[in-house]
Amino acid sequence: MTARLEDRLRDRAAALGFDAVRIARARLPGNTGERLAQAVADGHHAGMDWLADTAPRRRSPDAIWPGARSAIMLAMNYTPGLDPMTRLEQRGTGVISVYALNRDYHDVIKGKLKELAGWLAAETGDDVKVFVDTAPLMEKPLGQQAGLGWQGRHTNLVSRELGSWFFIGSILSAAALVEDEPEGDHCGSCRACLDICPTNAFPAPYRLDARRCISYLTIEHKGHIACEFRHAMGNRIYGCDDCLAVCPWNKFAQKASEAKLTAREDLVAPPLEELARLDDAAFRKLFSGSPVKRIGRDRFVRNVLVAIGNSDDASHVECASELLMDASPIVRAMAVWALSQLLPRDEFEALRERYLAHEADDAVKEEWNA
Repeated sequence: MTARLEDRLRDRAAALGFDAVRIARARLPGNTGERLAQAVADGHHAGMDWLADTAPRRRSPDAIWPGARSAIMLAMNYTPGLDPMTRLEQRGTGVISVYALNRDYHDVIKGKLKELAGWLAAETGDDVKVFVDTAPLMEKPLGQQAGLGWQGRHTNLVSRELGSWFFIGSILSAAALVEDEPEGDHCGSCRACLDICPTNAFPAPYRLDARRCISYLTIEHKGHIACEFRHAMGNRIYGCDDCLAVCPWNKFAQKASEAKLTAREDLVAPPLEELARLDDAAFRKLFSGSPVKRIGRDRFVRNVLVAIGNSDDASHVECASELLMDASPIVRAMAVWALSQLLPRDEFEALRERYLAHEADDAVKEEWNA
């Protein structure tokens, strides 16, 4: 007897390296779009204007493709083989979010999704579309509706088998596939993810204010980082894993098996000074194929200088001083702040007199005068 299509789909997905597959109807309830609209109205999307611009299309998969009938939701585990929290104690090194310690997951997953979607299209004769976090598709609510996991209090999807450490890929199909049961909320009374947040970025359970989120500030935010968040950033230079790392459901997760998602040794605890001295060419070379590359050298070095300012290590003064004449204003500004944290007040004032007269950018001048 031939196995049903959905079972064969799961077998094909497992062979490609996916850890879970669930199926939902390609339509989300109306309150999903309402929650997004409220978040935008509250300003919780921060500078991510594309979220506001595409909100009407995000409310449901059939808003971006009216012909979609099924949503195949897939998970790929990236559970680290290290404790993300212990790296925060090594203040002379930078902490890059676990998901970005090797290849860009978009590239890793998309090829596998296309292969699986091509097989599904051939089997059903129906059109398919593939998505990996780059289209106006609300993958997390869809993942919960499909039974892949549930949106925890930190707003990320949590699985009883995979914990918090997994990527989501989506295939929309014009075929009507057998749907799985939605996943219920299993957070119980736990609020570990809310309490661990260094910047209090959760105004309420299940709500995230990106304006206060270290992941947003170090990755999406293009300008100067506000003073109120700098000390809380510690040595986090790209993203933040705290709310994921403390989730109790992670105890059931197995270490990632996809080689391209396991951590590169040179990115686990890179020395801050080496990172701060990267020029654009060296930055691109070091992070070739990495999601870190997309923020560019200037924003990355900005983040590194915040970490240097938090290091309490005066040996970094020379390195930070070299960046006072950097071409980028956001780098110069953070070099000023780092030195204000590392130098005695009289030495910092002497530097101020020397450099302020030559500074043209108003935001950098404000740092000198803060």
